[in-house]
Amino acid sequence: MDQRHSDAEGDTLAHGAKADTAGSRAEDRFDDEDYPAYSMGTAAEMLGVTPTFLRTLGAAKLIEPLRSSGGHRRYSRYQLRLAARARELVDQGTPVEAACRIIVLEDQLAEALRINNARDHPGEH
Repeated sequence: MDQRHSDAEGDTLAHGAKADTAGSRAEDRFDDEDYPAYSMGTAAEMLGVTPTFLRTLGAAKLIEPLRSSGGHRRYSRYQLRLAARARELVDQGTPVEAACRIIVLEDQLAEALRINNARDHPGEH
């Protein structure tokens, strides 16, 4: 879901946003929901989950954190929102794999609605 591919201008996320971690200014990173600011421990603590839960979401391809130069997983705010939604569904009894699929479909629907709205109402933001 949150797969990245490199291009000349930075990494492009599956949801169409750019993650430019090398050339951005520090103050711009505060507003960048794709900037990988959170370590696994911090992310797990914020969400009230275990690091194993986050690794499970990675194995299910819902979130794929960037790696620091030391190889540590780093999560963005966008990824934390996806993980929080996964936790909500799992807490309601949904299996992890099904929760991940639901979230992917929800994200795709939101993107389609955003595109349709932009097409139907050009110039509005």
